[in-house]
Amino acid sequence: MSFQGSCLCGKITFAVTEFEPLIGHCHCTMCRKFHGAAFSTFADVKLKNFKWLSGEALLQSYQASNNTVRQFCQHCGSSLTFCSSYNNNDNTIEIALAAFDDDINISPDAHIYTDTKVTWLKLNDGLPQYRQYRDSTQGEK
Repeated sequence: MSFQGSCLCGKITFAVTEFEPLIGHCHCTMCRKFHGAAFSTFADVKLKNFKWLSGEALLQSYQASNNTVRQFCQHCGSSLTFCSSYNNNDNTIEIALAAFDDDINISPDAHIYTDTKVTWLKLNDGLPQYRQYRDSTQGEK
């Protein structure tokens, strides 16, 4: 089975055949500013299960000071992927769930980086809330 997604203008399309179990709502400052929203939701996907279908040449990349890389459509600005050193070592890429064209039957499993969550958002969905990433040494909030 293949799940397809695209940017807002439809010039970039992609497909995913299988998701990894890590699917998080990220509340870090960079995700909030990049998406213009209270948080972003990304799913980990093995590179072997991800394929650009069209418009790959229209991808623009932004490398942040922490060496993470975010890709977006240079035409419409849609946020599509995120990649960190963890992803590079694990041969994964993180895909913005909101970019999928159809409803996909997966659910986020945690809120991460809640130390920088906006104050006007109340989290009451029962998901674990981690102050930083999922590292247990950071503890749950």
